[in-house]
Amino acid sequence: MNNKLLGLLALILFVIIGNGLLWLAIQSDNAVSALLSFAAGLSMIFLPCTLPLVFVIVPLAAKEENPARGLGVAIAFSLGLAATLAVYGIVTAFLGGYFGLDEFTRTMFVVAGAAALLFGLTELGLLRVPLPVFTHNIPAWVNQGYGKSFLLGLFLGNAGIGCPNPAFYVLLTYIASTGSAATGAWLGLVHGLGRAAPLIFLVLLTLLGMNPVRSHARAKGASPEDSGAATSNGVKSVQWISKVSGKVHLWTGFGLVFAGAFIITIGLLGMHWWEDSIFHAAWNQFMYNVHPNFAEQPGHPVREGIFEAGAAAGWWSLIIFILIPMVWYKISHGIKSAGFWIIGALLLVLGVLASSGLIEVERGHGEAEGNHVESGHQ
Repeated sequence: MNNKLLGLLALILFVIIGNGLLWLAIQSDNAVSALLSFAAGLSMIFLPCTLPLVFVIVPLAAKEENPARGLGVAIAFSLGLAATLAVYGIVTAFLGGYFGLDEFTRTMFVVAGAAALLFGLTELGLLRVPLPVFTHNIPAWVNQGYGKSFLLGLFLGNAGIGCPNPAFYVLLTYIASTGSAATGAWLGLVHGLGRAAPLIFLVLLTLLGMNPVRSHARAKGASPEDSGAATSNGVKSVQWISKVSGKVHLWTGFGLVFAGAFIITIGLLGMHWWEDSIFHAAWNQFMYNVHPNFAEQPGHPVREGIFEAGAAAGWWSLIIFILIPMVWYKISHGIKSAGFWIIGALLLVLGVLASSGLIEVERGHGEAEGNHVESGHQ
């Protein structure tokens, strides 16, 4: 796959994303349609709960030497993500509302987080998960990596379920009111494809930057000078790819570890620790200032976890789930880089700040804030 085709695909997606976001920004009535579902999915890339997916799929696709395979990995991930949103649409239709998803999503968050952590550890070479004895019966597309990417999308599609923007709320309410599993599946699938579009766009930009210069030295009409230059460029490209491939594997592994730690903490301890933090509040306020439809719904109910715990416990859970693989990787690979110590120290400082309440804001995006906002308008 050459750069021209990658560039054309990126341009098409850019136009679709730009027009979709513009359409969502000028909407006032938010009448439910497939277009609203897709546009709402596009806008989810700006939410602090879904943005981390970028740090998973981009390195995952970039580590493929063949750009076509890299794009295939991104598409497989996107289909898995869309499938998860379709399932949520069906569950919403059956349970009759967003609040009925609580028990379902708690379990899904824990399973999804654990799966992402497992994938991350295998990517870092810390764990080896042997395939079943019937490996020869597994379809080729699974062994080629597309199946793994699809499963990752299936699990990580849970990210952002607890951080809906206004259009997503309208969508869920409508699905619940219809009680139709088919409508829920269709609108959920379209919404998932909307969420996937910006991720694929970023993957295309990455592949454009990493696509190696291929030698056409032996093509008809090529001069010796052209042949030498093309060969030199090709060798340099291969050397550069080899040089960064190790780092890409590292980024992919720790991206999965971070996403898994984040999602499993939400499943276990809820979202108050994150939603009530200065990081979440500052970013969401920024996006709200850009346009309210691109931010989370003010006053939305904050998801509870399986266990009740304070904000500090949530942050320490996240930190521990990240630190353990870091230390494990450092010991098993004999890494002497000071960067690991710096990142570890920053994580510990974050934990101390969380325990001191210094990163917690007065109100997050929970029901208390919603009541406060409503009372302020009365």
